[in-house]
Amino acid sequence: MPRHLIAGRSARRRLLSGAAVSVVAALALAGCGSDDSSEGGSADGEASYGEISMQYSWIKNEEFAGEFYAYENGYYDEAGFDAVNGISGPDTGVAKLLSGTVQVALSDAASVGAAIAEQDAPLKIIGATFQKNPFTILSLADGADIQTPQDLVGKTIGVQDSNASVFSAILNANGIDPADVDVVPVDFDPTPLMEGDVDGFMAYLTNEAITVENAGFDITNLPYAENGVPYVAETYTVTDQYLEENPELLKALLVAEIKGWTDTFTEPTDDTVSLITKYYDQAASENEEGLESVFGALDPAKTAQGLEAQADLISTEDTEANGLFTITDELQQQTIDSLAAAGWDLSVEDMFDTTLIDEVYEENPDLVDYLP
Repeated sequence: MPRHLIAGRSARRRLLSGAAVSVVAALALAGCGSDDSSEGGSADGEASYGEISMQYSWIKNEEFAGEFYAYENGYYDEAGFDAVNGISGPDTGVAKLLSGTVQVALSDAASVGAAIAEQDAPLKIIGATFQKNPFTILSLADGADIQTPQDLVGKTIGVQDSNASVFSAILNANGIDPADVDVVPVDFDPTPLMEGDVDGFMAYLTNEAITVENAGFDITNLPYAENGVPYVAETYTVTDQYLEENPELLKALLVAEIKGWTDTFTEPTDDTVSLITKYYDQAASENEEGLESVFGALDPAKTAQGLEAQADLISTEDTEANGLFTITDELQQQTIDSLAAAGWDLSVEDMFDTTLIDEVYEENPDLVDYLP
């Protein structure tokens, strides 16, 4: 992996460890800002929600394909928005939510949970694109071949500093003594795994795992979500105040998002890759605060692989039954239990409010069927 890519992934994870610092300052502003996108009506009686900003967790790649379809096919316009400003990451969105800089953030349960547990941040997750988090312990099939949590015992595992708490969670959840695993610090370049310097490597199913496989290695994944640490990611996160004051706006936004993400399952992959490339290139040319301009041209083949990998994280039996972004009571509790294993003690009520997504499907039952 080129060094500029390594630097980019590092920036993403450093945000997780640094979020609490910026949250302290932002908390002082929470609840003090005015709402520039208050709910209202237009002259013809249709909803008019003005302009809002949405923080993306990462650069404008396949992780936001549904958002790109919502732009391209006019779903935000249909929902009553003058503009939905998608802001490139990397950024957990926590500090910006609390300061009122953005109204919605596509974040993750670990970042949001840490802010609530450590700083009493007034945040709620109202839905989740990823029903399964993308973390995995990556190994080589002809090497350590780590297939079960117990296979971690006696192994050398490369773990990034900012992911130490989440790695501890998989050990705690499976009753493994940390002293029985040799953890060594690594960056986000999987070269140490490919060169045999480590037995396993903490990675993303949607990124580094694909990189290593594309380099010609047979790989083994130990996904966190299937091995004791299930929690949601790419979460629709808002402040308590914004949730209370703007329920109809948020429901309209969720409808547009559901329509956009439905298109990722129904449209040809090549068309989706082309759309992602369009928005990626546009962001790079505009030199947004994200890292698109550093990454160079998007790799269409790897983008298609990323789409396939993340589809398995988005679509589950539960979403097929209940609809995209829904979070079952069981998954909410599993998320809380996973965060407890990482050292963050919370209740479901502290972190989740799925009232609006449930109402969306009660009012629009046709949206449940997102698969072709």
